[in-house]
Amino acid sequence: MFPKGLMALLVSVLLAFAGPVFAQDKPAPDKPVEPGLSDVLTDLLQSMEEPPPPPAPPGRRLPFGRSEIQLSFAPLVKETAPAVVNVYASKQARARSPFEGDPFFERFFGGGAPPRAQSALGSGVLVDKSGIVVTNYHVIRDADEVKVATSDGREFESKVLLKDETIDLAVLKIEGDAEFPVIPIGDSDALEIGDLVLAIGNPFGVGQTTTSGIVSALARSHIGVSDFGFFIQTDAAINPGNSGGALINMSGQVVGINTAIYSRSGGSIGIGFAIPSNIVRAVVNAAKNGQASFERPFIGATFEPVTAPIAESLGMKLPTGALVSDVFEGGPAAKAGLKPGDVVLAMNDIAIEHVDALGYRLATQPIGGKATLRILSKGEEKTIDISLERAPEGASNAVISIKGRSPFAGAKVTELSPRLAQRLGMRTETTGIIMTDIDRNSPAAGFGFRPGDIVREVNGEKISSAAQLEQIAGQDTRWWRFVVERDGKLLRQMLRY
Repeated sequence: MFPKGLMALLVSVLLAFAGPVFAQDKPAPDKPVEPGLSDVLTDLLQSMEEPPPPPAPPGRRLPFGRSEIQLSFAPLVKETAPAVVNVYASKQARARSPFEGDPFFERFFGGGAPPRAQSALGSGVLVDKSGIVVTNYHVIRDADEVKVATSDGREFESKVLLKDETIDLAVLKIEGDAEFPVIPIGDSDALEIGDLVLAIGNPFGVGQTTTSGIVSALARSHIGVSDFGFFIQTDAAINPGNSGGALINMSGQVVGINTAIYSRSGGSIGIGFAIPSNIVRAVVNAAKNGQASFERPFIGATFEPVTAPIAESLGMKLPTGALVSDVFEGGPAAKAGLKPGDVVLAMNDIAIEHVDALGYRLATQPIGGKATLRILSKGEEKTIDISLERAPEGASNAVISIKGRSPFAGAKVTELSPRLAQRLGMRTETTGIIMTDIDRNSPAAGFGFRPGDIVREVNGEKISSAAQLEQIAGQDTRWWRFVVERDGKLLRQMLRY
């Protein structure tokens, strides 16, 4: 096949020589005109021109022609890459000695090995010119020091403004002499499956790396990464070290924070997950407002999935929405008329596919506002307006440190309120006395207690307050019987200490 330019030159030469012959052989007016060589060559040239592109929806079309196939992401990368940073987190870990706790051996062999530094590497995104960086919570978990390195080689000490384990996001602040480059936060709700995206981060610590792919799926839940259940799935390569990096759309906006991968080898197999930018925007705004942890709006209701049998019993065509399982008396949901058995179908005109979707939609809304819910109640659809309030505190939010000689010594306990339950990623109706922190070298840590454990019963007494637990822990006894709730399960123990 001839190149297009060479074919055009050949045709023009043939036309130059063939022109006079065609004039001499011009047929009589009463005879039908037969196509000559010039006509054939002209049609050939026209057929070589690129036809118009096929029709497509506004703002979206397929790439057409060699010139468009050869387009590059380079201008987009140059614009956004300077705002993607490396995040270095370090902590001092103390190694336990096998002789620890034994006075005789500690005297001769010491109490333990010196602390060792442990470090973690991840990525982050500058989203504000003042130096606000978004990254993953798991990148900086338990870190004593967090440093941020920009793409031009500068390194900064950072301050943690906000961190939330349940969403797996953290907001850092760095200080500089000039404004920092930023990537604007886009609208993740505008994403569609098949949209082109770029992932920028620092995989395996090799240096800033850009990969490309598409949005493979939306609203992924229950992937075992965190309590958050509304991930963007992409086939853009994401590897260890990419955590906290940016998922970029073709408008140069961050539409997600790369968080996790599905992999059996530890490397990318084309299944990566990112936290949507709309929840990132809500977390950043909370940090700017001085909140140390992210608070979600409280509506005073709990929800369950709508299964196929439930949908059939309610006369629904599809198992979609969130089923109201309980409503708190006097809460915003009760005041709005929401009742157990109702199904939330949409919020602010956006369909609610499942329970996690409702939780995500609520989390993106500001506290103090209102939301419009479309619900199915007793077979009829209707809309209600519901207030988005701050979760209430309990009767007492005092934190008590248990001391003395008991299995609970070294634990910090407090009353579990709806606000604290929300912050810990628990159901807001959960009540009891919860352990919020455990000293590393305490008896409580040695007996296996964990932050989040709820003490239900000790030595036959039901625990209703932190002060009561403190009093019982001070008893002069060697035998201990207790019931602790962990992850919804009751653990019963009897031991001598």
